[in-house]
Amino acid sequence: MRSESHVVLHEETCPVPDGVLGEMYRASADGLVKLVETVSPATRAVLAIYCYRRAHLASIGLTIAATCEKEDLATAGGNAGAMLYDRSREPPLSSFSDARSNERRKITLPSGPLCQPIPISEDEESLAVVPSASEISLQE
Repeated sequence: MRSESHVVLHEETCPVPDGVLGEMYRASADGLVKLVETVSPATRAVLAIYCYRRAHLASIGLTIAATCEKEDLATAGGNAGAMLYDRSREPPLSSFSDARSNERRKITLPSGPLCQPIPISEDEESLAVVPSASEISLQE
């Protein structure tokens, strides 16, 4: 039998106190930048990566990364940190609904019937009629 090795995953600890993270979460975009400026550049880079790795904090992570130097992010997160730096400098994507509203297609309605009914001939009509149970018992 093989022995199984179990890897225990440890939750990454937040580089700033929970209170500061809560303030960042509740802050507006401008307020977030002002809060982040109070944190040292190295801690800011680690915080950007920490936030970006969590779906509900990803936008905050991008905002924080936009205030960081590429070297700091690369030191804190390697290639992922460098990628985060590049991503934070990209223009924001417009939402799907905004893109669709600018290029609306015209709606067309049919001008005639969607299908033509095919008349049933007499030969086909006799095949289409199913005899009832009483008619079957009378024929026997």
